[in-house]
Amino acid sequence: MPAGTISAMETNHIRSLQGLRAHPVGVVLALSLGAAVSLGITRFAYALLLPVMREDLGWTYTLAGAMNTFNALGYLLGALVAPALLRRLAPGTLLLWGAVLATLFMALSGFFVEAAPLLLQRLLAGVASAVIFIAGGLMAARLGALDVGRSGLLLGLYYGGVGWGISASALLVPSVLASAPALHGWTWAWWALAAVCALATVVLVWPVRALRVLTAPAPAPATVAGMGVGAKAVAGPAAPPAPVPLRALAPALLGYTLFGVGYIGYMTFVVALLREQGMASGTVTLFYALLGLAVVLSSRVWAGLLDRSRGGQALALLNGLLGAATLLPALTSAWPVVMASGLLFGGVFLAVVASTTALVRHNLPPAQWAGGISAFTVVFAVGQIVGPTVVGWIADGPGGLARGLVYSAVALWLGALVAARQRPL
Repeated sequence: MPAGTISAMETNHIRSLQGLRAHPVGVVLALSLGAAVSLGITRFAYALLLPVMREDLGWTYTLAGAMNTFNALGYLLGALVAPALLRRLAPGTLLLWGAVLATLFMALSGFFVEAAPLLLQRLLAGVASAVIFIAGGLMAARLGALDVGRSGLLLGLYYGGVGWGISASALLVPSVLASAPALHGWTWAWWALAAVCALATVVLVWPVRALRVLTAPAPAPATVAGMGVGAKAVAGPAAPPAPVPLRALAPALLGYTLFGVGYIGYMTFVVALLREQGMASGTVTLFYALLGLAVVLSSRVWAGLLDRSRGGQALALLNGLLGAATLLPALTSAWPVVMASGLLFGGVFLAVVASTTALVRHNLPPAQWAGGISAFTVVFAVGQIVGPTVVGWIADGPGGLARGLVYSAVALWLGALVAARQRPL
């Protein structure tokens, strides 16, 4: 290849990296729409639909919870296959394909009223969600490696995208339900949510293109040599990475599993609990929208903690706070207390997810980041499989949904105690 051509490739590579370093926040905000689709809409919008679907279709709380259990099972399957997919495809490609499939499965959920096909749709949407979330998290971590001083903030902004999805769902679903036909009106809400996912997928094309330079090989060794830590993270070693030290990360992994068990009970059933307590529809909408907004703002609140915490301190603290937030609506229906619960929960729960990515980034070499993020995603999914059905089963018995949320709070506090034992590697 002529020398001039190599020089041009090097120049373009350096300029692309410099552009990312100059404007990482805008790129990661656009990338955060992947998190909005993955969890904010594909999973958490279901809490708004659960009460009306349960009433219309005559479900028990166990079956209603099983819908999110199947979604979490699909999430686990997606997390298991994601590492193999990432060895064959660029994370941006996986992100876009996952978003397209999530949009499709959300739309299909509006065409069925029988439990079996709805469970299947939730399962398939969960698979797509995991692929989106892992691919996007990996891309956000690589972007953070270019700006180490703001890496915690950038990770928080990516995961905070879940909040945009929650808030959008909270504003969209009630208005659609209010104007939909009386017969199975909830089906229109699924289609409206699918349309939002489709719009977000179109926007995601831009950050995927901008971040492509982070997965492309550097044109020449000299280019990498002068770029510092960020460029080394981009180029990566040619040899296959060593296995992730799962035993050394066991306390954090178990603490994160219990987080999955506990938090999903709240996010699945808190809207149904508030409606049972007699809260007006507009008030519930405000509650859920503000919860989502708190998720978005949490990226600024916890960025410093994520940068400083190299062991399980952040995971333990955040799990403990979530346990308190989960218990509050089970104890009282007083509006100020319920709002405090939603704001605290929204301000903390996605920071827990970001804390595990930060833990991986602090303790593992870049070549192991994909495997590390996948490992935490797997145990996260295992916890979420257990949580909704167990809470639903408890809610069908004496004590109802309030007792189910007590169970969730206890799981979160146990997770805090276990995670506190995690030491830096």
